[in-house]
Amino acid sequence: MFFASDNTGPMHPAVAQAMVAADAGYHPSYGADPIMDGVRAQIREIFEVPEAAVYLVATGTAANALALATMTKPWDAVFCTPLAHINVDECHAPEFYTGGAKLSLVGDGDKMTPDQLRARIEGWTKGDVHTSQRGPLQLTQVTEMGRLYQLEELRALTGVAREYGLPTFMDGARFTNALVALDCTPAEMTWKAGIDALSFGGTKNGCAGVEAVIFFDPAHAWEFELRRKRGAHLFSKHRYLSAQMQGYLTDGAWLEAARAANANAARLAAGLRDMPGLEFVEEPEANMIFATLPRREHQRLQAGGAVYGLWGDLEGDPDERIMMRLVTDWSMTHELIDDFLALALG
Repeated sequence: MFFASDNTGPMHPAVAQAMVAADAGYHPSYGADPIMDGVRAQIREIFEVPEAAVYLVATGTAANALALATMTKPWDAVFCTPLAHINVDECHAPEFYTGGAKLSLVGDGDKMTPDQLRARIEGWTKGDVHTSQRGPLQLTQVTEMGRLYQLEELRALTGVAREYGLPTFMDGARFTNALVALDCTPAEMTWKAGIDALSFGGTKNGCAGVEAVIFFDPAHAWEFELRRKRGAHLFSKHRYLSAQMQGYLTDGAWLEAARAANANAARLAAGLRDMPGLEFVEEPEANMIFATLPRREHQRLQAGGAVYGLWGDLEGDPDERIMMRLVTDWSMTHELIDDFLALALG
C-alpha cells in the first residue's frame, strides 16, 4: 500500500514501448535525433504555439533551475511562495544556476494572491543599487499542497507581474493533473494566462525521467541551450529522453495517465471521509491528499503496511495530530486503494 509519491510508480506502457522502439540503430546525438523533431512538433501543436522553443532534461530540478536562470539576472529576486519547490526542495539549485539570484517569498503557504505579490514587488525598490532587483514570478501548478490555481487566479497574478515588466515561470511537475482537473487547454493554462515559460512534467505522470522546458517566446532559446550544456544537462543519447516524451504525448497517454491518477485520489479521498479522527488540511483537487490524524492512527496504519509521507515522528504523544501526504498515480489499482481504506476504517 504505497502512497508515498507519484515518482515511485512504473512507466506507462506507451512510454516503455517508445523507449524500446528507440533502442535500435543509430541516431544523432544531443537532441538532433528525429524523434525530438517529432516531439517538438507535438508540443507546439498541443500548446498552439508554432514557434515555441522546446527542450528536454531529465529532472524537474534541472528544468526549473535552468529555465529560471535563463529568465533571471544574478542580482534579481524571484517571487515565489514559501512552500514553492524551488524554495524548499531543490538544495539552492535555482540560486546556484542563476548565479546568486534571491528567492523573495510571497504569502505564507502554497498559493499567493495578487495583493500579496504586489506588496512584495513594491518591497524591492526599483533602481536601488543596494537591494535585489525585481525578477520573475514563479508559480507551481498543481501546488505543493495539492491545490489548483484557477485560470482567473493565474491571469490576475501574471497581470500584476506584467504591470512591473516581469515574466512568469510555471513549475508544471504535475501540469497534466491540473489540466484535466480544470478541463481546459494547455494554451489556456499557460501563455493565454500570461505564462512565459513552463516546465512540463513527465516523470510524475508515467515517464521514466523526462521534463520539457517550453519557452513561449523563442528569444530565450539560444541562452537556454548554452546553460543546459554548461550545466551538464545535455544528454548525448538524447533519443531516450525524446522517446519517453514521444510515447507520453502520443494518442493521449499523458491525459489518460493524469485522469487515472486524479480519479484514484478522488476514490481514496471519498473513502477517507468516513475515517474517524481524520481531517483534511486542504480539499483534494488533483492527485495529492493532505490530512491529519492522531499519532496512534499513523502507528496503526504503518504497522499494517501503509507507506506515505509523514510530517513528524511515529514516536511520541499518541494523541498529537500529525500531517500525512498521500499521492496517487496512474498505475494504482482500485484494489490497492480499497485495501488501504479497509485498514484505515478497520
